[in-house]
Amino acid sequence: MPAPAVIAAAAENYRFNSGFLEKTVGDLSPEEWLRRPDARGNHIAWIVGHVVWTRKRLLERLGTQWSQTWLESFARGAKCEDGATYPSIDVLLGAWREVSGVLASTLDSVPDDVLATPVTSGPRSADGKVSGIVNFLAIHETYHVGQASYLRSWMGHKGLMG
Repeated sequence: MPAPAVIAAAAENYRFNSGFLEKTVGDLSPEEWLRRPDARGNHIAWIVGHVVWTRKRLLERLGTQWSQTWLESFARGAKCEDGATYPSIDVLLGAWREVSGVLASTLDSVPDDVLATPVTSGPRSADGKVSGIVNFLAIHETYHVGQASYLRSWMGHKGLMG
């Protein structure tokens, strides 16, 4: 069953991001995953961990439980730290693939009453409902996928979109 109309565009963006992020970072070396443009910027390992964490939080809003023990290192407000111990590339990409599958199936089956639930806290919601959070977080995620794509080019790799 396709995603409900109120989140259909967001569901398609999540599907696109699932494949595009993996193509963007999949061929980078472990050293490149931890390379930062400056002391304030995030590296790719942190970006991937953060979008996995965000998808986990979105799943919670939709009534689906999925998690990894290390995710709080990538929570909103958590700082990217040089020398911190982050999960390996294989762990991060494995979690990305897993949460992507769970999110795709959840978005295709989420009941309308869940999407219509009013929200008073958490991420932005243009309509004041869970559906607005789904839509906002698709934009948030695309922003971070773009950061990873930029870092790929910054490190001298060919871009994937022209």
